[in-house]
Amino acid sequence: MKIIILSRNIHLYSTKRLIEAAKKRKHEVEVIDPLMCDIIIEKKNPKVIFKGRTLECDAIIPRIGASVTFYGTAVVRQFEMMKVFSAIESQALVRSRDKLRSLQVLSRAGLGMPKTVFSNYAKDVQSMIEYVGGAPLVIKLLEGTQGLGVVLAETNNAAESVIEAFNGLQARVIVQEFIRESKGADIRVFIVDGVVVGAMKRQGKEGEFRSNLHRGGSANIIELTDEEENAALKAAKSLGLGICGVDLLQSARGPLILEVNSSPGLEGIEAATKKDIASTIIRYIERNV
Repeated sequence: MKIIILSRNIHLYSTKRLIEAAKKRKHEVEVIDPLMCDIIIEKKNPKVIFKGRTLECDAIIPRIGASVTFYGTAVVRQFEMMKVFSAIESQALVRSRDKLRSLQVLSRAGLGMPKTVFSNYAKDVQSMIEYVGGAPLVIKLLEGTQGLGVVLAETNNAAESVIEAFNGLQARVIVQEFIRESKGADIRVFIVDGVVVGAMKRQGKEGEFRSNLHRGGSANIIELTDEEENAALKAAKSLGLGICGVDLLQSARGPLILEVNSSPGLEGIEAATKKDIASTIIRYIERNV
């Protein structure tokens, strides 16, 4: 089987592990930068061109960064038009990347999440703060990733200043309640084909409320409760993602979904769980091609 990994960097841990796993299972694999692809739209003959040649394969694994979502998903969509299996569907990828839209989908599915407020550069900032229960609260840029563009406002005055500053820059933000009992930790649940294949608890470093491993957090394997596992699986299903990382918080009112990542990294979860998750992804593709 010929597999193409859509990735901008062949040296990333996740990309290298997927190459290793595919080759180990005797598949031909190639890494293609989606931004270097040309899309040929023609009646009944869609094509993807890379450096002057037409790409042909049995399956693709999108590793599309948030900053290139628009063109990256267009390339994924083109492969889908060519009847190529995509490990992550283009529509699900777009849906999950839109933080506001994904929260609305999760809410409609009846999943718990922190109280969240979004407005169109509202002048009544104080009301936004009151809706989520006041400070401390979390302010997030809609386009932020890996903990970037996430601010913890300790007081109402600080929250007001940050929101007004973002509004002045025409930067769209969501305001969320701060879940104090989570103590700077969250849970990343890795799901492949409707099955939890690994879970880890990520703890932010001292004095840091963000638990992202890219920001110095640590990770340990965790055994999920039935409620946590069911919430993560329901979140993945509601967004239509075959592969994803679901981030949730442990709270006094049960698990709360933070977000669902459609291009979750493999390094942290494989290190914490000691599982070969890359091979699980390749087997998922084999079942579908």
